[in-house]
Amino acid sequence: MARNRTIDTDAVLDAAERVAIRDGAVGLSIDAVAKEAGISKSRVVYDYKSKSGLLQALIERRLRTEDDRILAAIEQHRESANPELCGRIAAASEVPKDDDRAIALTICAAMSSEEPLQAMVRKWVDRDIGAVQVSASNRALALVAYLALHGLMSLEYMDFHRWEPAERDTILTEIKRLSEAASSQTT
Repeated sequence: MARNRTIDTDAVLDAAERVAIRDGAVGLSIDAVAKEAGISKSRVVYDYKSKSGLLQALIERRLRTEDDRILAAIEQHRESANPELCGRIAAASEVPKDDDRAIALTICAAMSSEEPLQAMVRKWVDRDIGAVQVSASNRALALVAYLALHGLMSLEYMDFHRWEPAERDTILTEIKRLSEAASSQTT
């Protein structure tokens, strides 16, 4: 009698990320993920129901990872006037890796026609925006700093532009100045 092969969720999502890095959105399929993970297609379908379900799990894991990274940075900036915003700026100080860029591009392309996945990311962004504004005395300026930060990050993750390290540091310093101003001014 054959032994049942078990594989954990992280192993399947790791396989999905490897496929995304190697083959992009076009190559991300249940078949490709199953093959990469060394399991049957039926096992992936059983666990995720569809490619959308697989993408949802992948996005949820990426968002949890990002939340953990941001929370650690916020904790390090707990004494600042706006730890939520300062923490996010500090978390963004690390330049995206090529693999992370590839996964971001794949997720964006794959979810472009998936309203439930877009809604999930919108909910995360809404929560994120609320968090940076809650401790700001100037909510509008805090939002501008947040938008500047995410503009920088979007350009990098979409691989539209790669900043020179000194220029990138200057940009982050200026965004931090906006953050400090948002926490010291009144609306």
